[in-house]
Amino acid sequence: MAMRLDGKTILITAAGQGIGRASALACAGEGARVIATDVNAEALAALAAENSAIETRILDVTNGADITAMAQDLPDLDGLFNCAGFVHHGTILDVSDEDWAFSMNLNVTSMVRMCKAFLPGLLRQAEVTGAASVLNMASMASSIKGFPMRTAYGATKAAVIGLTKGIAADFVTKGIRCNALCPGTVDTPSLRGRIAAADDPVQAEKDFIARQPMGRLARVSDVTPMVVYLLSDDSRFVSGQALLVDGGVTI
Repeated sequence: MAMRLDGKTILITAAGQGIGRASALACAGEGARVIATDVNAEALAALAAENSAIETRILDVTNGADITAMAQDLPDLDGLFNCAGFVHHGTILDVSDEDWAFSMNLNVTSMVRMCKAFLPGLLRQAEVTGAASVLNMASMASSIKGFPMRTAYGATKAAVIGLTKGIAADFVTKGIRCNALCPGTVDTPSLRGRIAAADDPVQAEKDFIARQPMGRLARVSDVTPMVVYLLSDDSRFVSGQALLVDGGVTI
């Protein structure tokens, strides 16, 4: 049986841990040439130790010059997964100007810069193969549904969905597909950090689980099949969509 990403070159941001890391491993397992980027060199080294075929590169997605330099150094891509992001905790009354600027820069502006830098190569590749795919990390906490204490996060992830639809509409006739991934609550190091920082970590974990109708947190392995699908030709007729993997939260 042919591997679903055989022959494709895919770049993934925030690939050092969580969904990004699991996605890098899953895409490599489906035959892709994976270029895994992150700001954390130690995390990338651990990823490379698990699968030596994965290429790792340090990249700060908030640094426009570094993004441009990487785009010029790499071959044309078949797929780009913008996975990097940050979860701000608080109501709008808790959002300082600095909090807002940081959230927008990492969650939205970084994706704008990545797409602008790599889209010319994706377009060239689409001319050769007929298709290329951009996948942006959004969230169920976005324009889809509001959550308490997630104002800045929800606003930025809603912006990601709008960005995704705009790219999809502009380039649908050029062989580019662009979709947004909207996970539920996923058990990642990032989530564990937020739980540990809560006043009552035990109760915080219970609260996260309680909002999942399936009665458990998502695993990264619950999300990666959708990542592979959206980066593969299996989703060749899917574009401009915000696809939920949320365990039924938004039923």
